[in-house]
Amino acid sequence: MKQPRFVVIGENVHTSRIVLRKGKRFAVENGVEGVTFETLDGETGLLPISAAMRATKAYDEGRIKHIALAVDAAMGRGGDPDLGLEYLRRVVADQERTGAHYLDVNVDEISLRTGEQRAAMEWLVVYVGSLTDLPISVDSSDITVIEAGLAAARRAGDTPPILNSASLERTEAVELALEYGARAIVTAAGADGMPSSASERIDNASRMVERALGAGLRIGDLFVDPLVFPISVDGSFGLHTLEAIRTLRERYGPEIHITGGMSNVSFGIPARKLMNAAFINLAVEAGADSGIIDPVMNPLAAVFSVDRDSAAYRLAEDTLLGRDEMCMNYIMAWRKGRLDTPIG
Repeated sequence: MKQPRFVVIGENVHTSRIVLRKGKRFAVENGVEGVTFETLDGETGLLPISAAMRATKAYDEGRIKHIALAVDAAMGRGGDPDLGLEYLRRVVADQERTGAHYLDVNVDEISLRTGEQRAAMEWLVVYVGSLTDLPISVDSSDITVIEAGLAAARRAGDTPPILNSASLERTEAVELALEYGARAIVTAAGADGMPSSASERIDNASRMVERALGAGLRIGDLFVDPLVFPISVDGSFGLHTLEAIRTLRERYGPEIHITGGMSNVSFGIPARKLMNAAFINLAVEAGADSGIIDPVMNPLAAVFSVDRDSAAYRLAEDTLLGRDEMCMNYIMAWRKGRLDTPIG
């Protein structure tokens, strides 16, 4: 299979994903609160909010974890199973339609119990695999949950999954990837915490690449994630990641993949679609050839064809390159309605 120019790892099958109770997708019909969606047949559906979801702190704060809600319903743990299944079908179909090459599956917020997480991961990997030919990226903070997902993915098909992720805090994950014939995302996380500079990213990621290669993984099966942090927290975060991407590409050549959670950069600021598009373009120029992104929000055709000479785009780029302290110019432009460059 020909390698795409940019490998999209779709991030939407995550139990952390939210819709807002004040948002357009929240509705009350006949006294029933729910999340609205369009079925694959074009009908309007309502995924009811379960009693368990209403009892959560997230719900009290106005956030509905809609993928977790759908998984619980689909697995018969509250709500209408058919609605839960249909909701997940829509999520998978939308990502496939908008250009995902992998589907990242994460169930960490389905439960605080590891056993329930493993069961949910096994079920969800198999169900998602039944809906699409796209391979799975198995993502969790718990390596035993990852193993459950990798085992389910290999039982379900011959296409190698991705292990997301291996880092210095759990280097044994590279052997797990090798055991299950998986590709692997290796990150720049340190043994004791997150990196605070470009040099730490480069050092940590390089150590993990060498660890993975030493274990027997092929360089073409590695995706390096230098870690993308919100630009709203620190104006230098974009520069740190871009410098790490450039250095890692120079160090390891064209075969290795460089990826990252691209939308992390826009947490906490408005007009996220614009900021994400600007960062993806900068990351590709620096050497990235993959991204863990929402392809529905940021379809690649729109990202790569955006008007980079527009005032709005230049404001986003200035923010990412550390030329707009505290994102003030960008936020002021948004308040004045000037961030209107169309993306998709």
